[in-house]
Amino acid sequence: MSLADPSPTPAPVRLTSLAHGGGCGCKLAPSVLQDILKSMPAAAAFPNLLVGTETSDDAAVWRLNDQQALVATTDFFMPVVDDPYDFGRIAATNALSDVYAMGGAPILALAIVGMPVGQLSTETIGRILEGGASVCAAAGVPVAGGHSIDSVEPIYGLVALGLVHPDRVLTNRTARAGDVLILTKALGVGVLSAAFKQERLSSEGYAALIASTTQLNAVGAELAQTPGVHAVTDVTGFGLLGHALEMCRGARLSAAITEKPPLLPGVETLARAGVRTGASGRNWASYGDAVRLREGLEDWRRDLLTDPQTSGGLLIACAPETADSVLDLVRRRGFDHAAAVGRLLEGAPEVRVTA
Repeated sequence: MSLADPSPTPAPVRLTSLAHGGGCGCKLAPSVLQDILKSMPAAAAFPNLLVGTETSDDAAVWRLNDQQALVATTDFFMPVVDDPYDFGRIAATNALSDVYAMGGAPILALAIVGMPVGQLSTETIGRILEGGASVCAAAGVPVAGGHSIDSVEPIYGLVALGLVHPDRVLTNRTARAGDVLILTKALGVGVLSAAFKQERLSSEGYAALIASTTQLNAVGAELAQTPGVHAVTDVTGFGLLGHALEMCRGARLSAAITEKPPLLPGVETLARAGVRTGASGRNWASYGDAVRLREGLEDWRRDLLTDPQTSGGLLIACAPETADSVLDLVRRRGFDHAAAVGRLLEGAPEVRVTA
């Protein structure tokens, strides 16, 4: 992995000014992605491929032997903040989350680097990579290589590999009717990032944004061994409603959001003032026909339910009798905002919001 040394050294610029989007808000809208994937030829049958593209799960899983399966994923995006070290940390945390969401423990990472080398100094680019490496070190994995290109917009992320027992893989398709839905992180990352770009975010709001987006979802590896946990996905670019709907479609169930999800500090005030991302509107346009909102639900609340969550929390489906113990586990692991937000029910795949 190498980068050309630009000459002369570029003047400092805001990272977010170099990108048309940021974080998981960069993701293609769900409907656009579905249209693109329709043209892909059907994959041949591979008996060791335990999880592929069938239900839009978080990572691929390949059985290695009777005791081990490989979890493989990649995730990268453009800057959501201007501090290069924080950007690297957020992107790396987000990439590793997909391994944890499958119940796996990461073992190795490769860096994906695309940078406008004529506009960013090598020092700035180096700080991005340092931030990512620091998160990987905290997760106990090396950044063992990668690939870099000179690109128009700054892009950083990881290929992340992990291991899980083949019988303990957590997917988004194994939820059961009656399961309680638990969300481990508060919502509002998209709103906070939009406020940051508009220079309307307080120092307290920025601290909340960084704290949430750099918190590793490492509890996912424990959830794979926790009785009563049936399915897990992470809530990222498609928002809570979008990822809950993917779980419904995978398990052929419906969901009811019966409690107002927790919000990060300051998010409600900003949302009421009209701060939102373009991605939240694109998300609603993509899957709103499969969502039933309670009468009178305010637009700003709907926007938060579709708000793209860069490095968001885990959405856990677990048996009702184990919900309290699962909540206790995730809270003991530092997820102070974790809360039960709804249930899975028999019925055609859709999400109803009653809260």
